[in-house]
Amino acid sequence: MSIMKEQLFPKEQVNRAAVELPGEERRRSQRVIIQIPVTLMIMENGRPVNISAHTVAVNIHGAMVVCPRTIDADTPLQVVNERTRQKIDSRVTRVPRDSSEGFLIPVEFTSPSPDFWQITFPPSTWKSSDN
Repeated sequence: MSIMKEQLFPKEQVNRAAVELPGEERRRSQRVIIQIPVTLMIMENGRPVNISAHTVAVNIHGAMVVCPRTIDADTPLQVVNERTRQKIDSRVTRVPRDSSEGFLIPVEFTSPSPDFWQITFPPSTWKSSDN
């Protein structure tokens, strides 16, 4: 007895799965693995709180940040690049994950900022020789 995939998965899921791309191909911009010291500025109970952290990966849309404490998903914040003292409005995009270094916090800028990290990003068509 054969079971058709439409019986296992609603049509919407089958169609959505067909257009989803794996990992890096879904990214909006190239990611650069780099450690940059940052300060995360959030509001807690009506008071400003500054948290020292550092990036593990950055792109023009934000960063993955390692922080000594967790921050709730959807929390608005400002990221301060400690190398340049430049600030940018951002938000936590999803629930942070615990790691051996601290909490991995995905941060998204409110608008793309190719110059915030003061690095040159590889073109989106660039692929490493390992591919």
